[in-house]
Amino acid sequence: MMRWASLVVPTALAVADALLVNGVTPGLELNVSLVAAAALLLRRRLPLTAFLATLPGILIGYIWFAPMIALYTVAARRPDRRLLAVSALLLAAAHFVPWPVSDFEPTAYRENTLNLIDASVTSVAPIGLGLLVRTRGELAARIEDLTRSRRHADELLAHKVLSTERARLAREMHDVVAHQVSLISLQAGAVQISAQDAEARECARTIRELSVRTLDELRHMVGVLRAAGGDLEELTPQPCLADLPRLIELSALDVDYEADYGDGVFEDLGQSEAVERAVFRIVQEALTNVRKHAPGARVRVRVGEEGDRTGARELRVEVRNGAPDATAAAPGLPGGGHGLIGLRERAQLLGGTLEARPLPDNGFVVHARLPCIRPAPQEA
Repeated sequence: MMRWASLVVPTALAVADALLVNGVTPGLELNVSLVAAAALLLRRRLPLTAFLATLPGILIGYIWFAPMIALYTVAARRPDRRLLAVSALLLAAAHFVPWPVSDFEPTAYRENTLNLIDASVTSVAPIGLGLLVRTRGELAARIEDLTRSRRHADELLAHKVLSTERARLAREMHDVVAHQVSLISLQAGAVQISAQDAEARECARTIRELSVRTLDELRHMVGVLRAAGGDLEELTPQPCLADLPRLIELSALDVDYEADYGDGVFEDLGQSEAVERAVFRIVQEALTNVRKHAPGARVRVRVGEEGDRTGARELRVEVRNGAPDATAAAPGLPGGGHGLIGLRERAQLLGGTLEARPLPDNGFVVHARLPCIRPAPQEA
């Protein structure tokens, strides 16, 4: 409806202009004026042709609406500078030169000057309006493209956040669930060995098998979740340094625990939460690995505050175990290989380091250094 209205309304105005200027008596002036008005119906498909068809109307019939509307369409649809310059000159000439041409009086300076100014305004105004409308349309299209791009960027960001959350869940799943399930398997194995009742031993064996199967499925799930995204920042932590004695007590291992740090070891609360949680996860993962790979081994856990070469304070964590006890039954728990990798990444995010290596006596040590202050951002 709007498309037809934009064609019919300008044509109707041009027809009205032709009738008002030239009257209703048939003649050359009225005929060329009506042809100019009818040419506006083609201005969208053939803007230049329609404009040229309106020039006799302004030259002979002295109409304004049809040629100005046609020139506006040329500027809006074909903004070539040379084409617009030629079109403006043609319209100005058709407006300035009288019909018949023999009536032109070169010595009428005042009248010719006024006609030239009028012709210039008549030719320049439609071009300016057409370019303005075209520029506005281009800006609107550009804004729409930017909006679409921003919406797409927001969707990508949402997917990235989702992937990051999956990676965090994988980290938490491995740290928490694997630790607890391995404890269940270990306790079930102890019940299976020490229980006198055959039914109780069978139940303990079933629990242990289910625990091992759960850890195996958890390993595959962790791999899928970790592949879905990176780890940008840690979630708000829950465990802290004060929870380490309870963790060691529940581990059912022979552990010597040493703590050597003061209450003011951290310089800001945010760094305290992140580092304390990282320390808890390091000790938790190390004890889980001892149960998996070194059953019956003695373990030494040390958490202490020390200074580095520059004098800055840092928290050092060391979990060292000896050789496994040959008489102790291995629990046979599956491992996905993600624990120490994740802990090393977590330590690096906090500005620290983590090393894990075997010892000459068939033992193993996990050593981490974590700064007690938040690391300053590095300049690019």
